[in-house]
Amino acid sequence: MLRRSSKKVRVGNVYIGGDSPVTVQSMLNKPASDIDGSVKQAVALEKAGCEIIRAAVPDMAAVKLIEKLKENLTVPVVADIHFDYRLALASLDAGVDKIRINPGNIGSMDRVKAVADACKAKSVPIRIGVNSGSLEKELLAKYGSPCAEALAESALSHVSLLERCDFDDIVISIKSSSVPIMIDSYRLVAEKCDYPLHLGVTEAGTHDMALIKSSVGIGSLLLEGIGDTIRVSMTDDPVNEVAAANGILKACGLKKDGVDIVACPTCGRTKIDLIGLAKEVESRLSGCKKNIRVAVMGCAVNGPGEAREADIGIAGGDGCALIFKKGEIVCKVPESEAVDTLISEIEKL
Repeated sequence: MLRRSSKKVRVGNVYIGGDSPVTVQSMLNKPASDIDGSVKQAVALEKAGCEIIRAAVPDMAAVKLIEKLKENLTVPVVADIHFDYRLALASLDAGVDKIRINPGNIGSMDRVKAVADACKAKSVPIRIGVNSGSLEKELLAKYGSPCAEALAESALSHVSLLERCDFDDIVISIKSSSVPIMIDSYRLVAEKCDYPLHLGVTEAGTHDMALIKSSVGIGSLLLEGIGDTIRVSMTDDPVNEVAAANGILKACGLKKDGVDIVACPTCGRTKIDLIGLAKEVESRLSGCKKNIRVAVMGCAVNGPGEAREADIGIAGGDGCALIFKKGEIVCKVPESEAVDTLISEIEKL
């Protein structure tokens, strides 16, 4: 896959853009005042594979959260700032690794410049965040709705504000709850600048719908080579956002580490509890870091052949199962021993 050429931006110990891998982000959803709970959630996110963690900083008291996060995490921390530029300056003093702002809503140019200058002095990048709800009145009047063209123009106008401050350490996000508008917005901006892009479908909904919308929106752009970092927005535990994001990267061929499980959907030929077996295999291998493909197939006749590209797998029979490696049958076991035997063989790989 040929990825869009973009500027490389350093966020703490992680790079976004250029030749860097696409990174996974999430955001804390505990109240900013709940510092202990927020830190605990952040640690869980890092453990789950989140590579950049964002926290809302709604007031000066919340700046203490940035300090605590920096003390307890090894991944970069982003401060999400709205309206009050002083919160950005205080977060920088607290050691934050990136600032997320909408330059148009923090006041006059001198305030924008104060944030840009402070970020430049500390080599901290700024992510410009634009979404359908933040569009300027003049753009809504010009376009009649928060369409892709309006979102793209808004994002690039905010970029120009920072560039006027001699600041170009920028990441851009243009999010919409409409998947088609989100896709078109990023395409437009991708053509007009080389800043790295943070992909996401905002307000995507609860787990299942958010997974579907994000897979379509984020996945489509990634397969076009557009996108340098992603966040799957869910009305759910943010740890589930990380799992979904990593799944999207794997499906797009952009992440190779960890187990890739393939399983047939079952049919009238299936004579074992394949759905139960597949779920158990998935659960037992959830922490496995081996870069392998594991197949769970329902038919003993076609299974090894259809999944011959898998490193190892199960093919079901009539109350029994075949264990195979690279399409070659290793052994035949009772259905009740299938998963244990598979796991044992995986441990030998």
